Amino acid sequence: MSKKKGGFFLGALLGAAAGAVAGVLTAPKSGEQTRKDIEKKGKKAIKEGKTAAVKAKKQGKQAAKNISAEAKRVGNYAKKEAKHISSDVKKEAQRLKK
Repeated sequence: MSKKKGGFFLGALLGAAAGAVAGVLTAPKSGEQTRKDIEKKGKKAIKEGKTAAVKAKKQGKQAAKNISAEAKRVGNYAKKEAKHISSDVKKEAQRLKK
């Protein structure tokens, strides 16, 4: 996941948490009920945060695998092309010697 997406999700999570707290604190409820609501919403936010972290970790691992595979493919292509170029240079050098 890119830094930009990671920042967006973190911002969205924090914004949701702030909105939930603000909503609970301004609601006309008793102190005990407000504390229960805050606890409930806090637990929900933690659970969602953990879920998002697991998802991000999986996506990161998959991205690393994809990058590794692509780097290997590009490396193999470069090696093959270097052999062709080397062969062409040798042939040209032999031709010029004659």
